[in-house]
Amino acid sequence: MNVVHAATLLAALSLGMIGQRPAAAEIQRPWCVGYTATISQSCTFASFEQCMETARGGGGSCMQNPYYLQAGARGPTFDAKQAGGQSRRR
Repeated sequence: MNVVHAATLLAALSLGMIGQRPAAAEIQRPWCVGYTATISQSCTFASFEQCMETARGGGGSCMQNPYYLQAGARGPTFDAKQAGGQSRRR
């Protein structure tokens, strides 16, 4: 391999590394807001109250994130909803 080919190979490998980042971990949040009018859903809420504040403005409804539940993370958010939205934390 001559010097030109080696330099071209090195340049190509270097360019291939630009912009590559490790994959970010997907963060599962326990609450989703869904809108039936637009058939859309966003699962970015940490609390039922946070979800409801967003849902009220656009006619949406809140539900537990099924993927969050499948991961075994039931925790206090589920219990808070069952208690009528009142958090049990003090």
